[in-house]
Amino acid sequence: MSTPEPSQANATDAVRPRESSAATWRERIQSYGPVAGLILLCLIGTWLNSDFATPENILNVLTRTAFIGIIAVGMCFVIISGGIDLSVGSMAALIAGCVIMLINWAGQAVGSPLAAVLIGALAAIVLGAFLGMIHGLLITRGRIEPFIVTLGTLGIYRAYLTYFSGGGAITLDNALADLYAPVYYGYFLGIPIPVWVFLGVALAGGLVLNRTAYGRYVQAIGSNEQVARYAAVDVDWVKLKTYMLLGACVGVATLLYVPRLGSASPTTGLLWELEAIAAVIVGGTALKGGAGSIAGTVVGAILLSVISNILNLTSIISVYLNAAVQGFVIIAVALLQRSRRT
Repeated sequence: MSTPEPSQANATDAVRPRESSAATWRERIQSYGPVAGLILLCLIGTWLNSDFATPENILNVLTRTAFIGIIAVGMCFVIISGGIDLSVGSMAALIAGCVIMLINWAGQAVGSPLAAVLIGALAAIVLGAFLGMIHGLLITRGRIEPFIVTLGTLGIYRAYLTYFSGGGAITLDNALADLYAPVYYGYFLGIPIPVWVFLGVALAGGLVLNRTAYGRYVQAIGSNEQVARYAAVDVDWVKLKTYMLLGACVGVATLLYVPRLGSASPTTGLLWELEAIAAVIVGGTALKGGAGSIAGTVVGAILLSVISNILNLTSIISVYLNAAVQGFVIIAVALLQRSRRT
């Protein structure tokens, strides 16, 4: 067996550190890419319209980000594990309708408006986790692809809401709506309540993903499910909990959203799945799973809201094309991820 000449070995050793250094810099650029994009967009928005940088508009952007951002935190776990959920918008609509009906009923049955609202809030999270559990069982026990399962429930959930509402809207009673309103319109230390909840969910999600065994298992399954099984990871149980976590996040987002309009209709939550998936992907999470971050997802959600806000303030293109812009963003990021893997 021939051995490399000393000069050849030295050259090889010299190249390896340079390659490693270049890879490290590429990873840093990729990780800070969403933040850089957000900063650039904010500068552009301020240049195009001076109202963009006002405190009122910034809080408005963050408040509108909160609903999708909370769902995106749960979606981040699902995508990192190698799954997908296309039903979150329809799930939110069904949860909103069920919660409003429950609160209206409890307001009369219990006799305490506050108790009725609290019952509804708890029910939103429990119902979301239950619907997520159904997804998890169909995927793990039924051995059906996540895309097929959630594509089916996307239609089922919205159809049931349409049935319950008779094709119209399910409306919260006025007295209960006034009591429930601060959940969306209230402030704490000058910051809207939904923003605080979004921050709390994001921090908790980051800790779970990066500091717990469950979070490591989620990443391991997304990287290589078969290897995770060989390593004695209960893959089915971890996946089940992941979809339940996403469902609970949808429940939290919905109970914050209900006071905004005080009603639920067949158009509630329309295209929320597109926005949540876009936020996760823009934030740097790999479409194939195995890698991602909650911080990146938060930045991605804010970035998409900033894009919509700039379009609304400047009328560069029609506001009806916001969803098209988000779709183009998903495709562009997917192409970039594919080129990196290549």
